[in-house]
Amino acid sequence: MLEVRELRKYFPITKGFFRRQVGNVKAVDGVSLVVKRGETFGLVGESGCGKTTLGRCILQVIPVTSGTTFFEGEKISFSNNIRPKSLSAKMQAIFQDPYSSMNPRQKVKDIIAEPIIIQGHRSKREIDDRLHALYDLVGLKKEMGERYPHMLSGGEQQRVCIARAMAVQPSFIVCDEPVSSLDVSIRAQIINLLESLQENHSVSYLFISHDLSVVHHISDTVAVMYLGKIVEISPKRELYRNPLHPYTKALLSAIPIPDPALEKKRERILIEGEVPSAVTVLPGCRFHPRCQYAQKPCTEEEPPLREAESRHWVACLLV
Repeated sequence: MLEVRELRKYFPITKGFFRRQVGNVKAVDGVSLVVKRGETFGLVGESGCGKTTLGRCILQVIPVTSGTTFFEGEKISFSNNIRPKSLSAKMQAIFQDPYSSMNPRQKVKDIIAEPIIIQGHRSKREIDDRLHALYDLVGLKKEMGERYPHMLSGGEQQRVCIARAMAVQPSFIVCDEPVSSLDVSIRAQIINLLESLQENHSVSYLFISHDLSVVHHISDTVAVMYLGKIVEISPKRELYRNPLHPYTKALLSAIPIPDPALEKKRERILIEGEVPSAVTVLPGCRFHPRCQYAQKPCTEEEPPLREAESRHWVACLLV
């Protein structure tokens, strides 16, 4: 479905009256990944590691600095600051904050219908029929189409955003922390809805999240990202059973266990220090300033992402 090769996105830093470039923020720095048809590809990492920027680059919302993206076997590119309309019909997004992603002056029916209208070639009757089908698809009552976003609950707002994303029947959706702003009960409903849509429509997801428990539940393959680079990729069961990268081990040790006895016995791995700057990237492994296992080669040589075990890729010199 999707293949990304050595994708990079640098944001220039300018200074002075003439806006002279003095550096770059290396938000995404050489990321490669593959998403299969009907698969959920989970992407986890700390805030500021480049997850959302990677999702926007894949969607071609912002131009990339370098790298290649293939979607359904065809190379796609952001040219002349215009995103192809045909691409919008195949690739959609569900955002972290549903309310801020909607126009507060539009009714729900207009918000959901907008992608259909932009694609064109639909009569008013066809659009109304499609809206009613989308209401049933995401579990919304038809009368909610006459409401405005502020009149809906958080879960209903996210259902509207999912309906909007599914309006043009895409084959790939970037889910940028779609449940992080919802409470636990509503979160479970939205996750079940996403799984149902995937099963019935064979849609692929890039699921970006901080919640490792949610990623474990919904994902097929999981990638761990740190400071603009992917440090580990593996099928979810293998990753959670046998993490290889020190950063992945620390992340997984932070998942709470709902059993006080087991939680007390478990060894917690604490990462010291702050995330280094993406402007002045140190040589060697990106994680070495905070890694308790770091050795001299880690400070000099940048580890490549290599297959340490079957379908289990890791970027660490010590593995």
